[in-house]
Amino acid sequence: MDERRDYRDVSDLGVDPEKQERLYAAQTECVVAWTNSAGWPVGVMHRFVWREGRFWVTCAPQRKRVAALRARPQSSVIVSSEGTWLGGDITTTAKTLATIHDDEATKSWFFPALAARQRITADEQHEFLRRLDTAGRVVIELEPVDWITYDGVRLESSLQGIDYDPLRVKPSRNQRTPPPGTETVDFS
Repeated sequence: MDERRDYRDVSDLGVDPEKQERLYAAQTECVVAWTNSAGWPVGVMHRFVWREGRFWVTCAPQRKRVAALRARPQSSVIVSSEGTWLGGDITTTAKTLATIHDDEATKSWFFPALAARQRITADEQHEFLRRLDTAGRVVIELEPVDWITYDGVRLESSLQGIDYDPLRVKPSRNQRTPPPGTETVDFS
């Protein structure tokens, strides 16, 4: 058992491959980051599919990230456990190489896979697919080439002097109840 006293060095507190797979099954959002032509890092939230060791996202072809990733495929994908049943403090960052796909073969498997992750019923998935069916839409494949991962449960176990259990989860510290006066709407 590893015992720590502080947060000084967390470089050896990575996410196990099995936990990483659970994270990508539980979380539907990621940040895709790239650089613009002036060298500035830019990132946006994307809904994603994790398949065959790669992240897959979609957007309209006129989005600036498409041209940027074609010119500079070096990118990254960040996934956090916040908002999932895994609780907080699990994060993966993949340094990735991007490939832009506009072929029907890729779209034919990706769009239904994304719809299944985003909508529950067949009718909801069908409507989601209808909305995705826009002229020229592309699919971006992000292939990991290196990883930076962090498992806060591993850190807390070490700080507490208890054995690490990969099935243990930490509750989120984010506010989860809307403040008074906030309206919650169910769009399903």
